[in-house]
Amino acid sequence: MSVRIGCGLSTGPDARIAAIEAGTDARQALEGASADLVIVFCSGAHLATPDATLEGVHEALAPAALVGCGAGGVLGAGREIEGGTAVTVWAAAFDGGGHAETFHAHALPGRQEGEIAVGGMPSAAGASATLLFPDPYSFPADRALADLALTAPGVPVLGGISSARTLDGEAALFLDDTVVTGGAVGAVLHGVEILPCVSQGAAGIGPVLQISAVDGHVIRELDGRPALETLRAAIEGLSQDERELVSGGLLLGVAIDGAHTLQGAHDYLVRGIIGADPEGGTITVGAPVREGQVVRLHTRDAGSADHDLRSALELRSSALGGSAAGALVFTCNGRGQNMFGTPDHDADAVDEELGGAPCSGFFAAGEIGPVGGENFLHGFTATVAVFAGGT
Repeated sequence: MSVRIGCGLSTGPDARIAAIEAGTDARQALEGASADLVIVFCSGAHLATPDATLEGVHEALAPAALVGCGAGGVLGAGREIEGGTAVTVWAAAFDGGGHAETFHAHALPGRQEGEIAVGGMPSAAGASATLLFPDPYSFPADRALADLALTAPGVPVLGGISSARTLDGEAALFLDDTVVTGGAVGAVLHGVEILPCVSQGAAGIGPVLQISAVDGHVIRELDGRPALETLRAAIEGLSQDERELVSGGLLLGVAIDGAHTLQGAHDYLVRGIIGADPEGGTITVGAPVREGQVVRLHTRDAGSADHDLRSALELRSSALGGSAAGALVFTCNGRGQNMFGTPDHDADAVDEELGGAPCSGFFAAGEIGPVGGENFLHGFTATVAVFAGGT
C-alpha cells in the first residue's frame, strides 16, 4: 500500500485560524485524498480554547479519525517550538486498506483495594501499532502498557505523555470531534507499516556487571559483592572525561533481552539511579530488576544523544530504501535547547536522516516506545514512529 503524509505548523495567535492554516498545509501533501488519520498537538493560547483548535482542524481536513493532545512545545515543518503558542497538524491518507480505530481509555478501580485498572482500550491484537497519548494525572500509562503486553504481544506502542493542560487545569486530549478532559486517547492502526525508533541518547561506559541479589527496584549485590561498593569501583575505573559525564547524574542500563551472560551485545533500558544506602550497600533504580540480569553504567550527553538518534534513524531509512512516507516524533521536554544548546535539533535530525519526509510531534512528559520488543515509558528519549509506504 502507499501512504501519503503531510504536516503543517502555525504560530498564529488565534486558535481556530492557526489550526486551519496548519491543517491546510498538511492537506496539500494528500493530493486530494481524504485524511484517514489526523494527529494534532498544540500549546500556548490553544490550551485556552481547545475546542476552537479542534474546530479549525476539522474545517481544514474533515478527518475520518483524529487524536492528539496539549503540549508544552511542538515540532513540525522542520521546527521546534519549545514555548509559546503553536499548533502542528499531521495528516495521513492510507491508500489500499489501512485504517485507524480511535479510542478513549480511562482508569478504573482494580479487583483489589488500592489497585488501578484500565478500561476503554480496544483490542490491538494483530494491529500494526498503537498510538497512545495519556494525561499524566488521571491515567496509569504503565498499567496500560502491561495490559497491552498481555492482550497484544509484539504490537509496538508509541506516543507520549501530554505535557500541558487547559487553563482550567483539565486534560487537553483530542478524540475525533471532542475535547476529552481525562484519561488517555489513542489510535490502533491496522494495515499500516510502521518502524518504531527509540533513541535513549545514552552511551554505555565502564564494565558490564551482573545482578546477583535484588529486591524489586533495590539491587543488593553486583558480581557477588555489595552493589554500592561494586558501582563505586566501576566509577573509579572510568577515564577523567567519563567521570565528568556521570557527575551530572548516574544512569544504569538494564539488559531487557533476557540475557544472563556478560558476553555479547544487549538491549538496555536506561534508568536513573534514584537512591543509595551506604549502610546496606544497596542502590535503587527506576525500574524493577531481576537476579541474573546484566547492567552497565550509562551516560547521557548531547553528543551521544545526537549520534544515537541519527544512527537509529539511518537504520530505519535504509530498511525502507530511503522512502519513508513521514514520521511522528515524541521527544522529551528535557531535550531541546536545554540539552543540545541549539534550536530544532531533533526536528533537523529526523528531517535529514529521513530525507525530508514530513514529520510532526511534541515535547512530552514521558515517551512511549519499544526497546528489545517490549513497550516502556521512557524519559529523555526521542521516540519516532517512521511510516513506510512513501510514493
